[in-house]
Amino acid sequence: MPKSTLSPAKFSQALLDWYDQFGRQDLPWQHPRTPYQVWISEIMLQQTQVSTVIPYFQRFMDRFPDVKTLALAEQDEVLHLWTGLGYYARARNLHKCAKQLLENYRGEFPTTVEEVSTLPGIGRSTAGAILAQSRGVRAPILDGNVKRVLSRLHSVEGWPGKKPVENRLWELAEHYTPDERLADYTQAIMDLGATLCRRGKPDCNACPLNKGCSAYANGNPQDFPGRKPKKVLPVRTTTMLILRDEQGRVWLEQRPAQGIWGGLWCFPQTETTDEAGEALKARALRARTVAQHLDGFRHTFSHFHLDISPLEITVQIQGTRDGEGQWVDPASPGKLGLAAPVKKLLATLDSPRQSRML
Repeated sequence: MPKSTLSPAKFSQALLDWYDQFGRQDLPWQHPRTPYQVWISEIMLQQTQVSTVIPYFQRFMDRFPDVKTLALAEQDEVLHLWTGLGYYARARNLHKCAKQLLENYRGEFPTTVEEVSTLPGIGRSTAGAILAQSRGVRAPILDGNVKRVLSRLHSVEGWPGKKPVENRLWELAEHYTPDERLADYTQAIMDLGATLCRRGKPDCNACPLNKGCSAYANGNPQDFPGRKPKKVLPVRTTTMLILRDEQGRVWLEQRPAQGIWGGLWCFPQTETTDEAGEALKARALRARTVAQHLDGFRHTFSHFHLDISPLEITVQIQGTRDGEGQWVDPASPGKLGLAAPVKKLLATLDSPRQSRML
């Protein structure tokens, strides 16, 4: 099977000519392309589309315009502004990284890929993207879009999650990265993968690299990159206890820092509805009404499905439980980082005032 014969010079020139005419050059993190803005955007764009990220990015920058502001913020507020983007470890790592930048680098990013890669939540590709776009450092990147472009260009067989395949793609990324216009080149190759060299229905006829693309020549771009081996996701179940006090507020508790929804605020959970009584007792609460089953739903993580059964109970407080949670108005929970299912459930509940009127 023939491989690409494009030289690095022809590759980058064709890509940059296309970018100058069709590339995305007015994204909010491009004006200005500071290390901080590029960093925030790159972390948000992991597993998330540009159109979804833009409003989150703008709200985040309005509140946290620089490393110092982010580092000195409470984690709850960081998670609150992240609510809805998912993969919350990204937000926790952003906060940790900002603290390290402030403490160890006076709020500035290091100047080498090796140093930036040691920071929380930043790998080799993200480090390269930050430095290439903000400082013009020659640093190859290998995000999902770039993997797709290079896999098809050279008909690289196998799933990129396997180390030999990934190593080959890094070799190609290094081979094609030019010495000039690094910021534009980095954005251009990501744009090409996102807009033309798509996972489904690639627009090969419009691609500036099609004359040197092995997969295009062989008529099988859909075969690259290789698929991740399929596995059936296990299903877990949980009961979320929506505990209302006499004013109609609901009780939320902060999750442990590690594990799913780490650091986010959630309803108490039990494995089954039969354990609700013990859960109330442990929180010095007593049921005032019969528990009401609300509509259940499924929330899917990358490695399992979670079937959620909400159980609403009006309770009476029988003791003081300081520091373990808080009562909130479901219509206005404040600046708390909320797990997506919790945010979804809160939106279906009456506010305290409405609850008292019923």
